Amino acid sequence: MPPAIQPPRAPLPLIGVSACRKATGHATSHCVGDKYVDAVIEAARGLPLIIPAVGSALDIEALLDRLDGVLLTGSPSNLDPELYGGGPRPVGDPADPHRDATTLPLIRACIARGTPLLALCRGLQEVNVAMGGSLFGRLHETPGRADHRSDKTRAYADRYGPGHPVRLTPGGLLADLYGGAETLEVNSLHGQGIDRLAPGLVALATAPDGTIEAVTMPQAPGFVLAVQWHPEWRAAAIDDHRRLFAAFGEACRTHLQTRGSHERSRALA
Repeated sequence: MPPAIQPPRAPLPLIGVSACRKATGHATSHCVGDKYVDAVIEAARGLPLIIPAVGSALDIEALLDRLDGVLLTGSPSNLDPELYGGGPRPVGDPADPHRDATTLPLIRACIARGTPLLALCRGLQEVNVAMGGSLFGRLHETPGRADHRSDKTRAYADRYGPGHPVRLTPGGLLADLYGGAETLEVNSLHGQGIDRLAPGLVALATAPDGTIEAVTMPQAPGFVLAVQWHPEWRAAAIDDHRRLFAAFGEACRTHLQTRGSHERSRALA
């Protein structure tokens, strides 16, 4: 008998993953943690492509012509306060100006084009600043706010355990994603947070101290979700984390199909 004909394998969506620029010895490197790459492969079921932090040297429009989604990673570095009217950077505050110069225009382009966007921790802060909002530079020093930083005396893996609950906005994207749940337990490893919410963004989750922990943009033409926690941690194994990446991955696959249809239409024109 002739061998069975295997159906063609569906193409994987190509998902850009933002990199940080860090000093490594006598040079600098573009760095992305394994956990983000693994989450794209295992939970979003996509093909990761690392986006270097090169600022204006990056042709964003040409990049987005090829991408089906963008993941903005967390980072130890903080956004430059001058980008949101926050005054000079505090002494010793970790910086990454090359990342700032890359991600902020990338976010605006993703939203304008409808490219699916999932933003985590620093990524949420970048989305808020890119769209005109501001941040608390030191959340733990802000009256009425809790200390959301991780306990550095704990083992690395333990820092990604449950940190506090968040209340989900009824009828919002996250509440729907979690079957109408009212609350969700999340990890907490951030020193900054949203102060003034950017125009067009809507809060999806709030911590007990009032800190906005997740946002979306209802009027955007594509998928936009930004969360302050780290769902990339063991994303394929922890159901709450997997659901976020699965929803993002599905949006990326839809974008891939739509982009392919547009390309075929142009070819036939």
